[in-house]
Amino acid sequence: MTTAIDMGLTQGGQPALLDLAELLATRLLVQGNSGSGKSHLLRRLLEQSAPLVQQAVIDPEGDFVSLAEQFGHVVVDAECGEAELQRVALRVRQHRVSVVLNLENLEADEQLRATAAFLGGLFDVDRSLWFPMLIVVDEAQLFAPVMAGEASDEARRLSLGAMTNLMCRGRKRGLAGVIATQRLAKLAKNVAAEASNFLMGRTFLDIDMARAADLLGMDRRQAEMFRDLERGQFVALGPALSKRPLPLRIGSVTSVDRGGAPGLMPLPEQAPEEAGKLIFTAGADEPAPVSRLPRPAPRPRPAVHDTLRQIESYRPAPSPEPEPEIEIEPAEREAIMAEILRELMADPEARSRQVAVLYQDFTVRCRMRRLGRTQLSLDEFRRRLAVAKAGASDEITGSETWQAAVEASLSLPDDLHGLFLFIARAAMEGAPCPSDAELAQVYGSHSPSRARRLIAYIEERGLIVCHVDFRGQRTLALPTIGIETAPGQGSVRTAGMPRGARV
Repeated sequence: MTTAIDMGLTQGGQPALLDLAELLATRLLVQGNSGSGKSHLLRRLLEQSAPLVQQAVIDPEGDFVSLAEQFGHVVVDAECGEAELQRVALRVRQHRVSVVLNLENLEADEQLRATAAFLGGLFDVDRSLWFPMLIVVDEAQLFAPVMAGEASDEARRLSLGAMTNLMCRGRKRGLAGVIATQRLAKLAKNVAAEASNFLMGRTFLDIDMARAADLLGMDRRQAEMFRDLERGQFVALGPALSKRPLPLRIGSVTSVDRGGAPGLMPLPEQAPEEAGKLIFTAGADEPAPVSRLPRPAPRPRPAVHDTLRQIESYRPAPSPEPEPEIEIEPAEREAIMAEILRELMADPEARSRQVAVLYQDFTVRCRMRRLGRTQLSLDEFRRRLAVAKAGASDEITGSETWQAAVEASLSLPDDLHGLFLFIARAAMEGAPCPSDAELAQVYGSHSPSRARRLIAYIEERGLIVCHVDFRGQRTLALPTIGIETAPGQGSVRTAGMPRGARV
């Protein structure tokens, strides 16, 4: 099956082909002033590629809802709310349905929030749902602006983050961004810079012409040509289009374009007296005017002297009394804190969190157990956390061998204490050598190769010696303590290595 779609004709009358498979990997940026034919170009691209790839259109003006009638796109009304949009986006990727997100009934702030929620739902799905998908965003400067506009800073930040994820990190998830903007100067640079294919239409401002020429690799003196382009004419460049700047004219479309400007039409013929009656007299079928609530009167401003008097007489509210601590024996307090640490480690996501976040969670849990504010410093908590990650029993932690292992771990970086003690615990119990996946999980990673690199680093420090027998089973020895694990199938890459070989 060919992946080339016909976008129109070149100046020489040859078909202007766009490699859809290459577009999915390299993304597309369309630029042109209002009336240059950007929406027509996007509609041509959507119509030609509809049978070949799943599509999602971010439509701020409701121009593309007509695709539903001819090509089966499902129109998603963005008024349903952000939470529902995230759920809809998940189902869109799960069932591979082409959709149009209609934003025309929302205010500017709500449009940005809805777009961020929908794109976030498309982005944050399981790896099994990473199917190829074309994401077309019309008027992209609204959703990834250079500076603040009508919308709030929070909505702008959410939308800009979603657009950045789409253009920077969407390729691995199968998401190919196609963004169209009226002005390159209004579009965030980190969003525009990720596109490798360009279609530049008519523009008049010097700064936009200069940026368009730079993106196409043209001389600054050639930038004047963008003023002479007609409606529907674009200059193409990119791996999916052409290796050299290629002028082309976009072909016709079959679906109805709701976004087109209305054409000229004659005024109705009527006498001036009749025209006056039409606008000053209510008609029989005239809808009732929308009643607007009166705007509340502004509160009177206080006098300057009253404000200064309030500032001078201000006294901060008394701080709340500290939470009373329950009288607990030191041994019992230690047992409760050890139990809290075990509860923290029972959470599968806890190992990947930062130590500072876990420390805050630990202090909150201590206060909930009426221990008051724990006296543990962050360094002491980090050492106790390493022991908790090792999962050693009370019998093991009370032995002299364990204390020697703790002392040996202090020569390693803080993030490796738990990993080293986990290996020491396995050796003291006589358990088989942990696998790379187990070691990676203890460290807080999902990469077995990272675990192998960490083991090699600890071995270079002289704290571990790694042996692999002829069966490919690995043994980790701790020479400074005089213990070693039982043989185990630790690393799949070591299978078949000769006896005594080192990792």
